[in-house]
Amino acid sequence: MASTVATKKKSSRKKTTPKKNLVIVESPAKAKTIEKYLGRQYKVVASVGHIRDLKKSSMSIDFENNYEPEYINIRGKGPLINSLKKEAKQAKQVYLASDPDREGEAISWHLAHILNLDSHDKNRVVFNEITKDAVKNAFVSPRQIDMDLVDAQQARRVLDRIVGYSISPILWRKVKKGLSAGRVQSVALKLIIDRENDIKQFKPEEYWSIDGFFKKGNKKFQAHFYGLDGKKLNLNTNEDVQQVLARLDGPDFLVQKVEKKERRRNAPLPYTTSSLQQDAANKINFRTRKTMMVAQQLYEGISLGSGGQQGLITYMRTDSTRISPVAKADAANFITERFGKGYSKHASQVKNATGAQDAHEAIRPSNVHQTPESIAKYLDKDQLKLYTLIWNRFVASQMTAAVFDTMKVNLEQHGVIFVANGSQIKFDGYLAVYNDSDKNKMLPDMVEGEVVKKELLNPEQHFTQPPARYSEATLIKALEENGVGRPSTYAPTLETIQRRYYVKLAAKRFEPTELGEIVNQLIVEFFPDIVNIAFTADMEAKLDKIEIGEAQWQKVIDQFYQSFEKELAKAEQEIEKIQIKDEPAGFACDLCGHDMVIKLGRYGKFYACSNFPDCHNTKAITKEIGVTCPICQKGQVIERKSKKNRLFYGCDRFPDCEFTSWDIPVGRACPKCQSYLIEKKLRGGAKQVICSNTEDCDYQEEKVK
Repeated sequence: MASTVATKKKSSRKKTTPKKNLVIVESPAKAKTIEKYLGRQYKVVASVGHIRDLKKSSMSIDFENNYEPEYINIRGKGPLINSLKKEAKQAKQVYLASDPDREGEAISWHLAHILNLDSHDKNRVVFNEITKDAVKNAFVSPRQIDMDLVDAQQARRVLDRIVGYSISPILWRKVKKGLSAGRVQSVALKLIIDRENDIKQFKPEEYWSIDGFFKKGNKKFQAHFYGLDGKKLNLNTNEDVQQVLARLDGPDFLVQKVEKKERRRNAPLPYTTSSLQQDAANKINFRTRKTMMVAQQLYEGISLGSGGQQGLITYMRTDSTRISPVAKADAANFITERFGKGYSKHASQVKNATGAQDAHEAIRPSNVHQTPESIAKYLDKDQLKLYTLIWNRFVASQMTAAVFDTMKVNLEQHGVIFVANGSQIKFDGYLAVYNDSDKNKMLPDMVEGEVVKKELLNPEQHFTQPPARYSEATLIKALEENGVGRPSTYAPTLETIQRRYYVKLAAKRFEPTELGEIVNQLIVEFFPDIVNIAFTADMEAKLDKIEIGEAQWQKVIDQFYQSFEKELAKAEQEIEKIQIKDEPAGFACDLCGHDMVIKLGRYGKFYACSNFPDCHNTKAITKEIGVTCPICQKGQVIERKSKKNRLFYGCDRFPDCEFTSWDIPVGRACPKCQSYLIEKKLRGGAKQVICSNTEDCDYQEEKVK
């Protein structure tokens, strides 16, 4: 009987649930992917980015205590922090798996502080790609938090806070509220304004060219004027052209020289952050912010049906072109199977650009065997475009060079020389997946001493063109080439200078605003180091030294602040209040009858009543295009801007008439269906007038340049 009772008591005890390992990552999407790989013994949660930061309302730096940052828990994250603390107490072991860069290291350090983790514990796991093997391997050998990386991030944060929170208040008092200044954004703004000044000061110069059209047998080809009597000659005027043409007296030209060579073109390197941003802008028309947003989605994981959630690319913030040996081997096998052994350059080494942090690999697909075609049905349109770009570039980077047969021919008559060039692909190599080559342009086979016939000579006048305004892609390239900023800074920098209305995008090119020029002028005059490219690049190099333990971050900050403090005092004393005057609008307020004026606001210029604050009437400044609204036939079509600053066209009678169009109406009706016609912009700068009723009508006119 006693044994029966004992048995009952034993069976009534509660079973204890085995403790799990807690893994903290940055994003919920990433958490979902990683938890699937780690299995039941792990619970993966997200911190949703930073959980501690400097106060927004004050400098939050203790200048008297060696520039010590004064961190606080980010407002609104209290419930999340409490949840993380609770999970950490119940966990068998806590692992910190934020992103593999300075920012990610700092997030892990802040988490360790809040969760009271031992700073000497090996609880930091890092992986460059979210694949099963990469994630599991990371947990085999966790490491301590790298304080050199943390200090490099702290130094950048403190430096940017000192600059921003010192100069911005001066701009508020002396110019206008809501302005800001920053290290990288100020250099970017100066580059744009310097380019604008170059354009304004540019004086076009005349020059001429002569295109020749020739024939050998039945084959026609083109050549270009080179020079006279064996020397290159620039044609500056029409008189120069006429002197050349006066030497010619017939159709026969002698084949003076024939050069045949074999030329090799090596594959491009795999993507870094900046080269991806540039190519995405040029090839698939992505803004920088959009490129990084879609890349983040591909990195964190996409659901591939029965294959589950998978990370499709490696970490997208990198300035390294390094590829792991495993990825090289996988690419070599894939290329050999798909194209043949002669297409793979397995084990070839690539060099990193000077100054590359090389914290991780280049941007590449996590699994090269997941071709864009094989996973297209799981990706949305934008994801597929960017993944295809990354996949093609990586595979091409692991392929052999393309080989061309080239031919250069000199044609001569009375000392007048024309040159013709031709090429043909002999072996396509990497061009099999990444065709960045011009079309084949072969010449007819010619030998020295034979004669070809001239059919036509076409002289043409030209004028030198000013340098082009920066696009997002070319501005990023300029910042990178000058060593200003790092991969993670480019997108927010471009966003900030537009949000502050220092610059605006017109035809996808940056134009400085009046406000931007005022701010730049003040910073150039009173804070020359901030906009000095060499100084800013040197500061980036010092941050890199902190990262590898070769510099102490407080000393770097102090060295900067000693001279910056003097510039601040001088600026505070000498900058006079700048009054941005209102411009007369030229018409009266329709509410009170006072004159309307043009004011400069946060988002650009607008009409406002001069009787403010008694009258609050405001109107957007619109631009008519000279076309009557095709819907209501009463209003005028005007240019308008969307919330994302994208240009579109609408009726000025809105909201009474709701006509809108992304494409410009041309003011004519379609001859086939009587819908309104629109002008469509095509690649390469061409335009074409088509019917707006594209679903039911296929009317289109000839393309024009």
